[in-house]
Amino acid sequence: MLILVPTSLELAAHLDVIRSAGALLADHAATAGLDASVPTCPDWTVADLVAHQGMVHRWAAWQFHQQGAEPDDHTDYLREIPRPRLLEWYAEGVRDLLTTLESAPDDAEAMVFLNDAPPPRRFWARRQAFETTIHSVDALSARLGRVPVAAEVALDSAVALDGIDEIVSGFVTRHDAQWDRANPVTLSIAPDDAARAWTLTIAERIVTEPMRANYPDATFAGTAAQLLLGLWNRGAEITVRGQADVLDLWRERSRISWS
Repeated sequence: MLILVPTSLELAAHLDVIRSAGALLADHAATAGLDASVPTCPDWTVADLVAHQGMVHRWAAWQFHQQGAEPDDHTDYLREIPRPRLLEWYAEGVRDLLTTLESAPDDAEAMVFLNDAPPPRRFWARRQAFETTIHSVDALSARLGRVPVAAEVALDSAVALDGIDEIVSGFVTRHDAQWDRANPVTLSIAPDDAARAWTLTIAERIVTEPMRANYPDATFAGTAAQLLLGLWNRGAEITVRGQADVLDLWRERSRISWS
């Protein structure tokens, strides 16, 4: 079963998020220092984080022009780019991605990788808005030396709601759930600060419906920002009602990747 991935924000809003989150990431990275560790990504330094995000921005833009080799490994850039120029190189990638998305026609053709994704231009604007947002949180964690709370991220509720929808409707519905539960689990994701809600039926696969469940096995509650960060394993502010182990299973089994 394929799940429609609605986009609740306009293209311009996603581009604004890329722009603002991109600037925040650079500011946090510069303040933390390129050699600082990243609490939310324990295997990385800030240099790894900046190189990864810069690579992903170039990979997203490459989907539209396909000029040169396809970017695929941030460590190549770490070897090639002088350390003092890394943040400048990163900023160039943000600008190029925005220019690419702004100038692409609405019917541009490009690869997409979520279930029933929006047209490529809208898909990549949305995807990079949240890619950059989450990695800006990683950069903030390096600046603070700890995992930030949602209030420190100051994430707009409407943006966070769209990000939740991308995860639960677009990402986790693509593959086998691998939750190893004897019986299906019904999970309600219900933000405290919005009327929207989602119900996930988790069995061999995950099926998501944009509705509030009457009697779920578990409910994840919190503000939209707290839920978005928690679903991305970037925070611990989700409140669980019902089966508490469902949140542990989410953290263990719902790792997000593009493939």
